[in-house]
Amino acid sequence: MRMSKKTVVPKLRFPEFRGNREWEKKKLEQISPSIFDGTHQTPHYIDKGIPFFSVENIVSGNKNKFISKEDYLKATTKNKPEKGDILITRIGNIGFSAIVDWDYEFSIYVTLAVIKHSEKFNSYFLNSFLQSDIYQKEIKSKSLLNAVPCKINMDELRKTNVFLPLDETEQKKIADCLSSFDDLIAAENKKLEVLRAHKKGLMQKLFPAEGKAVPEWRFPEFRCSGQWKVTTLSKVVDYENGKAHENELSEDGKYIVVNSKFISTAGEIKKYSNSANLLAFEGDILMVLSDVPNGRAIAKCFLVDKSQTYTVNQRICRLTPRNAVGLLLFYVIDKNNYFLRYDDGVKQTNLRKDDVLACPIILPKDLKEQQKIADCLSSLDDKITAQAEKIEALKMHKKGLMQGLFPASEEVVK
Repeated sequence: MRMSKKTVVPKLRFPEFRGNREWEKKKLEQISPSIFDGTHQTPHYIDKGIPFFSVENIVSGNKNKFISKEDYLKATTKNKPEKGDILITRIGNIGFSAIVDWDYEFSIYVTLAVIKHSEKFNSYFLNSFLQSDIYQKEIKSKSLLNAVPCKINMDELRKTNVFLPLDETEQKKIADCLSSFDDLIAAENKKLEVLRAHKKGLMQKLFPAEGKAVPEWRFPEFRCSGQWKVTTLSKVVDYENGKAHENELSEDGKYIVVNSKFISTAGEIKKYSNSANLLAFEGDILMVLSDVPNGRAIAKCFLVDKSQTYTVNQRICRLTPRNAVGLLLFYVIDKNNYFLRYDDGVKQTNLRKDDVLACPIILPKDLKEQQKIADCLSSLDDKITAQAEKIEALKMHKKGLMQGLFPASEEVVK
C-alpha cells in the first residue's frame, strides 16, 4: 500500500491541464518577496490630495480619503505599494483583497497589508484565490477574532497557505476566466449606476424645484392642471409611533419586526415576533426616527407591500396616507432633506412626532397626476431592482465557478 500523502487539486480543470501535477502548497511569504502593512500614523485628511486607503475603501471600492504630499512621504519612507501588488484587509473586516491596477501615488493605513508581486504568481490568479473558501477559512482561523477590532498579525498573515498550479499558464487561464466575469459584473454595475442616475434626474424634473409651484416636466394631460399644493405632512398622513418588541422576539414569529436595521438593509436583516404591537397595513409608510451621528438610516422609509405581515418597532413611525397617493408620498419623504438637517453629525439624531408632521411637502392637487408620477418612478424602480438582481446572479455564478476552479480542501489520497 502506498504511503498516505496530501494532494490538492480543484474539481474543475481546463482540458489542457487535466494531466498536470497537483497544485503546490506554499506560504505567502514563500511566493512574495515582501509582505508589509501600512502606516501606523493617524491620518490627517484633506479635501484633495493623495488618495489614502483603509479597509472601507477595499471593501467598497470608493476613493474618498486624501492626505497631503508631506504626510504621504512620511508614510512611505520604506515600503511603497506599486502596480501589480495586492492589498488585503487585516484589521476589522478581514480578508478582502484588491489588485493595484493603477499608476498614481497612494498610501495605505495599518489596517491593510501589501503582498508584493513576484514572478512566482499571477496577481489576478492570487487575488482570486485569496477570495476562495479554502483561503478565507484559513485566514479566519489565524485571526484574533475576539480582539476589538478583530485582526490578523502580520507574521500569521505571512504564514497563511496558498495553493497554485506549477504551470503559470494554468494560473493565467484561471485568472483570465474570472477576470472576464469581473469585467461583465463591472459593465452591469455601470448600467445600474446609469439607471439610478436617470431616476435621480427624472425626479428633479418631475418635482418642482425649490421655490417653484410646478415641475419642469409634466405629463401632457396635466399641463393645464394648475399649481401644485404646498402643505405639510400633518395634512396628508395619520401618525403612530412604533412599540417595543425586544422582549417578544421569536425565530419563527408570525410577523416581521420593522426596525432600523430592517429598513436600512432593504429587508435583508429580519427579526420576527408573534406579537403585533403595532400592525402595518399595505400602503403605510414606515420611517426611521432615530440614528447615530452621520448614520445612513435616519428618515429612511419602507413602503408596506402587504397587510398582516409587519409589526412596527420603537423608534420607527407608521404613516398612513390620507388625501394623497401613498406611493408618491413615499418618494417625497424618503430621506427628505428636511429630516436630514436634524443630523448635526455630533449626537444621535431623534425625530419627534411634531418634527415629522411639520415636514413641508408639495404635491399635485389631482390624485390622478400623483398616481401617474408614482407609477412612472415605480416602473423605473422595477428596472433598477431587476438590474441589481442580475448583478447578484452573476456574482453567485462566479462564486460557484470559483468553488470548482479552486481546491475546496486538502484531501488525503492513499
